[in-house]
Amino acid sequence: MQDSRLHVAISAHLLASRGAAGYRSAGIHTYIDHLLAHLPHVDSGVRYTVYTNAQPPIDARIRPARLPTAQPPMRILWEQLAQPLALLRDRPDVLHAAAFVAPLASRCPSVVTVYDLSFALFPDFFRGPNQTYLRIFTRRSARRARRVVAISEHTRRDVHRLYGVPLDRIDVACPGVDARFRRLPREEVEAFRRKHSLPEKFFLYLGTLEPRKNLDRLIDAYALLEVGSWKLEDGNTSLRSEVEQNWRLVLVGGKGWMSDNLFTRVKELGLEQRVMFAGYAPADELPLWYNAATAFVYPSLYEGFGMPPLEAMACGTPVITSSAASLPEVVGDAGLVVAPEDVPGLAQAMRRVWRDEALRGELSRRGVERARRFTWEATARATVESYRRALGNSGRRATHFGKCVTRQKD
Repeated sequence: MQDSRLHVAISAHLLASRGAAGYRSAGIHTYIDHLLAHLPHVDSGVRYTVYTNAQPPIDARIRPARLPTAQPPMRILWEQLAQPLALLRDRPDVLHAAAFVAPLASRCPSVVTVYDLSFALFPDFFRGPNQTYLRIFTRRSARRARRVVAISEHTRRDVHRLYGVPLDRIDVACPGVDARFRRLPREEVEAFRRKHSLPEKFFLYLGTLEPRKNLDRLIDAYALLEVGSWKLEDGNTSLRSEVEQNWRLVLVGGKGWMSDNLFTRVKELGLEQRVMFAGYAPADELPLWYNAATAFVYPSLYEGFGMPPLEAMACGTPVITSSAASLPEVVGDAGLVVAPEDVPGLAQAMRRVWRDEALRGELSRRGVERARRFTWEATARATVESYRRALGNSGRRATHFGKCVTRQKD
């Protein structure tokens, strides 16, 4: 008997390298993984074929590739040359290109997810042929797609502004936050603290060590806290102050390009004993890092969404972040927001959170409440609605998940 349900093919080969250190593992892979896990449960009228070499968490027909698509050049070849043939074989009603690019040779109606346009807005932060591929093919894929799914309102506006895609063809499906990100028992957190020799109180940054994360300014802001107005008798600036025993900064994340500059900057400022580089953290440790921290600082210059602040809020950790791009959408009034270029302002925000216990408690309470609004079920529902709009041409208004409401057509 022929299956009459809507048939969606999902291109998800980025999952093939799931678990690798770095931004894509922590961000895009997480999004695709959770989306696949929730899609079958939000609409029984849809069936799926998933193109991936991984083992996705979805009850669907899985189509692996013969190419090692964990390698970017091989994935590009598969997307543009092999995928059109796979679509002809499987005959889906719509293709969901789950990461930026759809095959240009295919006539299958497409939905394309765009996470951010950092490769177009900050080309100096990227290198190599993969950046060129994304810059050229994302534009073409977005323009040809029946629907574009952006993961924030800011990304939606970027896609419209840079690529000319009409706003009423762009839907928003924000990420959710996993249930494992929550307040953890004190004894569990203390055991983790002892294991990693962590101080009792510290500022935490968690993410890839790369220029876009604005970590040079974070280190400079931390230095302002350490230096204050103290001077040695010989006129040189002192890196010791009355709060020396209280301040610590811990940077957790894999090394990105130009990360060596951060180590050099810390050494120049004489902060080697004050700034801890903890390296890449496995996924199962992330909730413990957030819970152990006194406050979370994320001064990024640009984010398509910003998962780490959301995860920190869900764990009850006070958040300080930048006013750039989508980050204010994520934290709302539940965190302190500072202009990314404002080093003294960032230092002042860090000082406020450190010294004001009542403020920390209020930010913690607000953060937990706000994080509850972001669920993967809602992400999946918004995505399925995009599939149906791609085929129905119903003119329904674009979904804006950020406040769990339907946004009026522009």
